[in-house]
Amino acid sequence: MPHIKSVETRFVEQRQALFDDLRHLDRRQFMKVSLGAAGAAAAAGVTHPFHSFLPVDISGIGRAQAAESADGGFRFAYISDSHLYARNINDRFLRQLLRAVDDINALDPQPDFVLYGGDLAQLGQKEELEIGAQILKEVKAPLRMMVGEHDWYLDMGEKWRELFGRETYSFDHKGVHFVVLMSVNEKDFWSARGMTPMERMSTVAGLDNAVQSPFEVGAPQRQWLKQDLAKLSRDTPVVVFSHSPLYKLYKTWNFWTDDAEDVQALLQKFDHVTVLHGHTHQVLSNRIGNIHFHGMLSTAWPWPYAPEGMPPLTVQMNRPNPFDPNDGLGDGSVQVHPDGLVDKLYSFWNRNPMQVQASYLASGGRKDAPPRPLAASY
Repeated sequence: MPHIKSVETRFVEQRQALFDDLRHLDRRQFMKVSLGAAGAAAAAGVTHPFHSFLPVDISGIGRAQAAESADGGFRFAYISDSHLYARNINDRFLRQLLRAVDDINALDPQPDFVLYGGDLAQLGQKEELEIGAQILKEVKAPLRMMVGEHDWYLDMGEKWRELFGRETYSFDHKGVHFVVLMSVNEKDFWSARGMTPMERMSTVAGLDNAVQSPFEVGAPQRQWLKQDLAKLSRDTPVVVFSHSPLYKLYKTWNFWTDDAEDVQALLQKFDHVTVLHGHTHQVLSNRIGNIHFHGMLSTAWPWPYAPEGMPPLTVQMNRPNPFDPNDGLGDGSVQVHPDGLVDKLYSFWNRNPMQVQASYLASGGRKDAPPRPLAASY
């Protein structure tokens, strides 16, 4: 079987080659490259300097939100999509996860809990998951874990379960029912092809190949969800965590959950439902009926936006600076109102923070729209 090199692997290789080349530039060559980049940006419609953002005072935002929680709501924080390699292969992603943990630990007051949104590892290897677990032990607030496909398909979740427990569960917190789903199940594409575990993992990590099947929650888990929700009244606020978006965005990149409509049908009886997802590494906002959807940022790299299928309520972040390895990345927090709807804060590391308020999605975009970026997205 030919080796399939994932888009992520190609991204890392090309980026490393770029930085290797930059180390050999003299001053004249550096100025030439800088002017060329500025010209390309101007041609693409960028009308302000790349570095016009301000440092983000995470603790200040935390105090402001705490003051706004007089309605009886509460706040949790999130970290997601760290894609860790072993330390001797890539230590940058490790340092970026450490930075996110420091961000969250600096929040004052502390969040009620922290959600880790999946894809802690890059290729599901023991060393990747273990060093991730070691770093996440430093999180001060209680930690809730969610699994991603990069954590799973080397050993079908054996190591992840050993470190973090069940992949599907629910809990109640201050009147809100939370559900954590394993939304990246795939139909068996590997057995008939005689794939090794690493070939299976590398295929899933590739995203844009036609070998693997679309993600799905799956019939057994949908049955579990139906039973879990059966005991709740219609007015119970419900928040669902899923690694993939629980709607169909762009199938070619597996920004897609194949049985999304079946899951949404189970959630339709509730007045208000919020779904938070990882996987897409970007600002994403969507609403389908009573369900509000919010994407989470990555600590590893930003993905481009899909060329089609974008939810109209999404205010897209602009193109990250390719010369800044931290641009377009970050973590964030979620202010949960008593009705279960949320204000979602994107805490970018090298840009101003961005908040998507519950009122924006509830009004269909007519109220409290987030400010649109000055530069074009991608």
